[in-house]
Amino acid sequence: MHSGFNEAIISKSEYQNYWHQAIDYTSYKAKMAQDLITQPDVDRKAYISINTQRMHRVEKTYQMGAAIVTQLKALRHRSFWLILSEHWCGDSSQVLPVFNAIAAASAANIDLKLLYRDEQPALMNAFLTNDTRSIPKLIQLNEHWNVTGIWGPRPSVAQKLVKELKSNPLTAANYNHDLHLWYARDKQQAIESEVLKLLIKANLFCPDCLS
Repeated sequence: MHSGFNEAIISKSEYQNYWHQAIDYTSYKAKMAQDLITQPDVDRKAYISINTQRMHRVEKTYQMGAAIVTQLKALRHRSFWLILSEHWCGDSSQVLPVFNAIAAASAANIDLKLLYRDEQPALMNAFLTNDTRSIPKLIQLNEHWNVTGIWGPRPSVAQKLVKELKSNPLTAANYNHDLHLWYARDKQQAIESEVLKLLIKANLFCPDCLS
């Protein structure tokens, strides 16, 4: 996890309002399917199409590791995962199914909802990555709407890879291909290891101490 943030500019009541505006994963996928039909931009339509395939593949193949399963059983506090995303985002297609599967296996200790980045500029600007509005961005909140962790826009190893690829003129143009090849080879292991750290943070924070 490698994101700077300034959550002080977002109040607890605002986080709560954002949560009530957000949609669940099933609704996000339904809107994505509709966007694929109605999207007028040819390039974005192509991104949405391949991202739909990626999400379906990850949903079918992802299997949680023993460490995540153990940590989920050890959760003592409820967490809310508020995620900024967009249908055209390739990284989102690789990680959202993993987040959803982990939340679904949490025995209701993790609630997951999504917001669209371009509809929420104030929230996005509070969670920039190197001064960029990079997504996906996961904001972990406790029961009193305090931030207990953040993640995004991609695993640290992948972030380093992208930086290296973009800095090399020979690989900059096709960095996206190499990035998704890395995702396929990694099989969600890097994502899982970083989510594990989020879960540990959720357990460390005492909601009533921060209320």
